Amino acid sequence: MSETIHPDDWPQDDRDDMLAAEYVLGVLPGDERQAAKDRAELDGAFAERIAAWEGRLAILNAAYKDGPVSPETYPRIEADLFPNPVPEPGSPAAAPSARSIWRLWFGGALTAALVALVVTFWPAVQPPLVAHLQGDALAFDASFRAGILEVAQSGPEAEVGHDYELWAIGSDGVPRSLGLLRGDRVEIPTELDEGITLAVSLEPEGGAPDGAPTGPVLMAGPLAYD
Repeated sequence: MSETIHPDDWPQDDRDDMLAAEYVLGVLPGDERQAAKDRAELDGAFAERIAAWEGRLAILNAAYKDGPVSPETYPRIEADLFPNPVPEPGSPAAAPSARSIWRLWFGGALTAALVALVVTFWPAVQPPLVAHLQGDALAFDASFRAGILEVAQSGPEAEVGHDYELWAIGSDGVPRSLGLLRGDRVEIPTELDEGITLAVSLEPEGGAPDGAPTGPVLMAGPLAYD
């Protein structure tokens, strides 16, 4: 028979985390809520736990507006959640209280709720846009995600007095310089969309002087999901 783990037997960090969650959800009895509030004013680590739970559960608040709260509201909720039945004669003194049962249930329910929230609202990881620009002896592999274009070069460097320059060509057909390609790898902060064509041209050292390609276009390819 498996042994039931009582909340009071949990590690201190777990108990503190549960207490912070209960405080944010507003399910603590009045005296314990006040004690938690007083502790947060003196215990920075506990205050950070409360702030973390407020952040995790903020999405729940966004769906509702604050309503009027009378002085009887919290005592009534507390009485519903934590009734104090009179023990029957002969009942075991160590029988779990309603609050202990609530905490055991709450721990599992809270975990399930958080998993559901993460699955529902956590943004899916977007794959990068990529382009493979291949020449005879020279190649560039481009990967774009979250505003950063990474370009890896394989093959010979540009000849003396010249630079490779990278261009983005949209639906209007106008090339926009993204910068020079020097070294094995460069990172370029920019904004790009699927379908844009990337092209590499050979330009005078320092890049095209007039903001438009002047040298031969060595290679080009579309930016797309792999």
